[in-house]
Amino acid sequence: MSISIDFSPYFLKYEQLMQGVDSIFERMKEDYPGEVRCDDGCTDCCYALFDLTLVEALYLNHKLQELDSEFRNMILVEADKADRKTHKIKRQLFKAHEGGVSEEEILKRAGKERVQCPLLVEDKCILYKFRPLTCRLYGLPMKIGENTVSCSMSRFAPGVQYPTVDMQKLHEQLLLLSQELVKGIGARLTGLHTLLVPVSMALLTEYGQEYLGINATEQPCDSRPKDQKGPTREWVLGSGE
Repeated sequence: MSISIDFSPYFLKYEQLMQGVDSIFERMKEDYPGEVRCDDGCTDCCYALFDLTLVEALYLNHKLQELDSEFRNMILVEADKADRKTHKIKRQLFKAHEGGVSEEEILKRAGKERVQCPLLVEDKCILYKFRPLTCRLYGLPMKIGENTVSCSMSRFAPGVQYPTVDMQKLHEQLLLLSQELVKGIGARLTGLHTLLVPVSMALLTEYGQEYLGINATEQPCDSRPKDQKGPTREWVLGSGE
């Protein structure tokens, strides 16, 4: 018997969180109009390599389902191409990390990689209104661990102190909301909220009851391939310092 899963309470909380994020961006843009260079037609963030939390992935996937089927299938073809490229890059980075390369260096290397987002069509994001956290803040200085990064298109001067967005705190809020979602829908795979996926995989995944572990009898597990495992914190990667 098919079970209809109601994600709406969690999506509402997610949308409210994103409204707060948008307010942060707008305040920074007002305070630093010369430094924040996010304008119509700028697509730098659409090539960055980063992962989504479960609630972000589910939300974006559901918005994709609302598109016309022919258009949606076209997006999925591009998502498959992007996912193959992303997997190859992550595998190389994982092997480098296993070989002793520091996480800081891994982040720098990953920040130089370019993978076109499958939602970018004719230099426009077709789900712009529903874009994830990183896309909304990409043009601002972002604190990631001990590092502060910003996109290469911004004009934040090196060595000058600016207000920064603490991505870890926002990421923790998304993880908590994802955990609440997992518990709320009765999923047995309680560790599912810690898994992170790129946009391409979020679009390609069928988030049915089997994937979410509803009525599952097995213990929670990390289903990612071995070469994709490692630290589960989000890699939010800017292409500039």
